[in-house]
Amino acid sequence: MLLEVVAPHTAGDPMSQAKWLNCRLTDLRRAMAARGHCVSKPVISRLLRELGYSLRANVKQEAGKQHPERDRQFHYIRAQRAAHLSRHQPVISVDTKKKELVGNFKNSGRIWCQVPEVVDAHDFPQDAVGRAAPYGIYDVSHNRGTVYVGQSADTPTFAVDNIAHWCATELPERYPQATDLLIEADSGGSNSARSRVWKQQLQVQIADRLGVTITVCHYPTGASKWNPIEHRLFSEISKTWAGCPLRSFVVVLQYINETQTATGLRVRAHFVSTVYETGVKVSDEEMATLALQTHEVCPQWNYTIHPRPLAGSTHEGGEVILL
Repeated sequence: MLLEVVAPHTAGDPMSQAKWLNCRLTDLRRAMAARGHCVSKPVISRLLRELGYSLRANVKQEAGKQHPERDRQFHYIRAQRAAHLSRHQPVISVDTKKKELVGNFKNSGRIWCQVPEVVDAHDFPQDAVGRAAPYGIYDVSHNRGTVYVGQSADTPTFAVDNIAHWCATELPERYPQATDLLIEADSGGSNSARSRVWKQQLQVQIADRLGVTITVCHYPTGASKWNPIEHRLFSEISKTWAGCPLRSFVVVLQYINETQTATGLRVRAHFVSTVYETGVKVSDEEMATLALQTHEVCPQWNYTIHPRPLAGSTHEGGEVILL
């Protein structure tokens, strides 16, 4: 009898055992009652399990339509990384972590405590101290992370300002003889593969100013989870502040600084007070002056920016405050 009631509500692949119901137990109980059978929901649940049904959540497995050169790009990134590391040149993975509302708001996760933290019932932006935009730089070779916490827009200039500060402070510390820099980045966001401002700022702030040749390799669209910074740095920061309200920017920086692992990860945090302008444009004429060379392999994702002779810039970069 239950199979007759369930059949119209069963969805799935008729050629396999993958099937599910698009109705509730209450609907089934009412349908059974209409046929003269008074059955409780627990009994219906037990019978469904005996018939091969169970409660399941959606499973994220389908990657969707993949770029035909996706696999080729993965192989190329690994080859570029190996080539730079073999010459003792720095390799960094960069990205912006999920933006966080700063205030007395609930933070996902649980912590050991006797009394739970009391936070606001609603996460209204107008009640926030601000919105933190954590831009991360992960040193692949030394297992070191640096996070620049901004309070403004996540723009390409913001991203390059942070990389430039890292190059000026931590590059001489670990790579005093560095002449090249490999940057692994996503294809979108502030370090988008199509962003003119991103490329122009890399040319002016790092290649020209520091005399470093920059090679950028972008991960294909939808493949950001393979970017090392995601699972080696950002995931560890999320574990550190899980269940802890981020009530101020000082607290945000404190948790980032406290992030470490048994395998040697250590993290530095900086506060960026600069307010960045959105909607900045770079003209065709200015793009033509860049010493940018695309690679033969996946040129839309791979390019090298060389220092220009006698180049100079008056851009001072963002103000970084150590807290």
